[in-house]
Amino acid sequence: MGRKIRLNMTDIYLELAGKKAVAWSLEWPGWCRVRTHEAEAIQALIETEPRYRLIAQRAGLDFTPGDLVVVERLAGDSNTAWGLPAVQAPGESKPLNAATAQRSVALLRASWETLEEVVARSPEKLRKGPRGGGRDRDEIRRHVIEAERAYARKIGIRHKPFRVNDLGALKAMREEIATVLSQPASGEPLVPGGWNASYAFRRMAWHVVDHIWEIEDRRDAWL
Repeated sequence: MGRKIRLNMTDIYLELAGKKAVAWSLEWPGWCRVRTHEAEAIQALIETEPRYRLIAQRAGLDFTPGDLVVVERLAGDSNTAWGLPAVQAPGESKPLNAATAQRSVALLRASWETLEEVVARSPEKLRKGPRGGGRDRDEIRRHVIEAERAYARKIGIRHKPFRVNDLGALKAMREEIATVLSQPASGEPLVPGGWNASYAFRRMAWHVVDHIWEIEDRRDAWL
């Protein structure tokens, strides 16, 4: 019998540890949700399809995921249990061609641009959590940038700390990240002890997108 053709489906992975389930797509870096059970994580992915579509469209891509298919369940680690997409799937160690790398860079750039726009049109003070927790707008942006500077070291890029309003330094760092990740990759870590390109895309985009949606949700609660 011939191979079945799967139409309008998207492969997703589940990463499980402790009381956390992380559902993510390798094809769409940044499309990732964390919940306490896998069914909830998958449902959260479905619910955020319209929001992620805006990022994909900005990257010039057609985002029509269709049915989600769990292709692998991964044993997470202590970072997963904390709520981070921390474990790499075996498929992420495959070589990355130039077209895929550039497509993923476009999604990462779209995430950066969307974050800056959301920050610009959001109030400085955001709704607090039920126990009064949660960062305000500028603290979230500062956190994203500082995390990005740490992530950059995982792909061989080092930048000294800079003020978050130093747009020149921020642009330089992000351009260097994009340049490194836009190249074909073997699937091996880009530097000793670092990340491979596939995981770098996924982790970096997830962190930006997650905080975009956090700002929007906590901002819109005031409206």
